[in-house]
Amino acid sequence: MLSSRRLFGTNGIRGVVNKELTPEMAIKIGSAIGTFFKKGKLIVGYDARTSGPMLAKAVISGLNATGCDVLFAGMVPTPTLQYAVKNHKTNGAVIITASHNPPEYNGIKVVWNDGIELSRAQEIKIEDAFFDEKIRFTEWNKIGTVLEMPGIIGEYIEAIKKHVDSSEIAKKNFHVVVDAANSVGSLTAPYLLRDLGCKVTTINANIDGTFPGRLPEPRPENLRELATTIKAVKANLGVAYDGDADRSVFVDERGEIYWGDKTFALVEKFFLKANPSEKIVTPVSSSTLVKDIADAYNGEIVWTKVGSVTVSQTMKKLKAKLGGEENGGIFYGPHQSVRDGAMATALILEIMAKTGQKLSKLIEELPRYSIEKGKVECPEKLKAKVLEELAAQVKGLNISTIDGVKIWFEDKSAILVRPSGTEPIYRLYAEAQNKEKALKLVKKYCLKLEKIIKNLKD
Repeated sequence: MLSSRRLFGTNGIRGVVNKELTPEMAIKIGSAIGTFFKKGKLIVGYDARTSGPMLAKAVISGLNATGCDVLFAGMVPTPTLQYAVKNHKTNGAVIITASHNPPEYNGIKVVWNDGIELSRAQEIKIEDAFFDEKIRFTEWNKIGTVLEMPGIIGEYIEAIKKHVDSSEIAKKNFHVVVDAANSVGSLTAPYLLRDLGCKVTTINANIDGTFPGRLPEPRPENLRELATTIKAVKANLGVAYDGDADRSVFVDERGEIYWGDKTFALVEKFFLKANPSEKIVTPVSSSTLVKDIADAYNGEIVWTKVGSVTVSQTMKKLKAKLGGEENGGIFYGPHQSVRDGAMATALILEIMAKTGQKLSKLIEELPRYSIEKGKVECPEKLKAKVLEELAAQVKGLNISTIDGVKIWFEDKSAILVRPSGTEPIYRLYAEAQNKEKALKLVKKYCLKLEKIIKNLKD
């Protein structure tokens, strides 16, 4: 997990608590972060995990030791903390969260002064300080201070409300079921929704870092209880958040669970209707559906590598106002260029209010694709060579090699083949306008990969 010269993965530093991520290590990471920020003022907060307070104290000790002042926010959703960085003009923030990972994990995310997670170049500076023992401790009489930071949840809720037509939503008296994964989503979403005039039913809303209700990854198989509850209480909409509430997965009034591509495409459609010819930033793992909507409504797709930090950094560079991922991450630039589950919820409700249509009907109007996945085992040392060989074999087709190899075919089907960043496997994501074609693509490219791997081993 935490390799010899690398701390940061695709989304912060992650590890199993007290095995890979110990308090001792957290102090050293905090000191390395403090060295990077050079005596700045940072906000620190954590999600609902049982190890959050312990690791936060360790990180704060490290920050103080290098002369950084800390504004302590306590338990808050990640997007709330990111908004507070911009709103209070601090130098950055450190968030103790492992997002969607199981309860035994925790992690450390570092945020720059614009509320966006650090770029890879900035992360490397922290890693250099950590591994090369370049930590700069301050003098005994210049140790940083810690002040409590109350009120940021209220400020964040008010900020979201400014980006949607609250009165239009309130007129509809929507009934929304919120599944907060026993985590920090319950500190913001139910209050925001009540402010927007919605009736709210919550499930898994008691804070419990063991996540007894469901795992914090809002995958369709974890959301059966939410789907059942929506039908039982005859709600208009259901929404499930991940562990730090930056992602949201939506469920319609019939209990149908939608993966993130569909709800992102819906937000994209209405965004482009109001803002034609804008750039839409999304990873190559996203569905062709997202491109179809951009083509239909005069938008321009910018494909990126997989990873929310890359989407945010690309939006920042291009001054793009909308980004999204297939896992339920929606980045609404006018609010902040980061994933924000509560903001996404307000946007979906606004679309439902303004069109007067149910979510099921709105999704039905979008182009349809079947998505199938596969995986092939591949030794780490062969990953790069396999990719090279595959790219050579499909040369001449409509391909992108931004992250792995993605191939688009004439009949609107596509396949993405990319090496996993965490396991010795290749992942395959195929889509087509029918299930059979998508399955066929997975099978064909699994065989192709197995053949390449076998030849390279021989």
